[in-house]
Amino acid sequence: MRLILLRNIAGLGTVGDTVDVRDGYGRNWLLPQGLAVEATPQNMAQVERRKRKLLAQEAENFQKLEAVAAEAAKQSVTIVARATDDDRLFGSVGAREIVAAFAAENIELDPRMILLDEPIKEIGCYTVRIRMHPKIEVASKVWVVRDDEGERPAEIPAEAAVETPDEEQDR
Repeated sequence: MRLILLRNIAGLGTVGDTVDVRDGYGRNWLLPQGLAVEATPQNMAQVERRKRKLLAQEAENFQKLEAVAAEAAKQSVTIVARATDDDRLFGSVGAREIVAAFAAENIELDPRMILLDEPIKEIGCYTVRIRMHPKIEVASKVWVVRDDEGERPAEIPAEAAVETPDEEQDR
């Protein structure tokens, strides 16, 4: 079956490519999911117009991602986490925590962009790779520091204690 792809499909092709696939794959998956259309002259002309529009959007999106990547490469972030005396973290620091730290610096990322071989489990400085686009990958520093405040309970001064209405009724 000869089809024109409407979306990029890994291992098959990119938008606008004409591909030959097995009938079952085309009829049962690609066509119903809206990933491809039959290769007719009318569809080819329509896909070419759509492809030009998508390429223009992709170029604009690529420029925005390059700007964000440049900011992320210049920025280093600090994550405060609770740790033991031998610098092992209680839990770990993963992509979500790193994205939240960048968001605090006004750099919007997606957790899928953060490339970690394994979660961070110790205090220290780490170089984290960020893949914004298949062609855009940068490295940024992530500092994981000890949370000294989390180990001791906060003391409430006696003057700050407020009586609740239930306590007043008990008197």
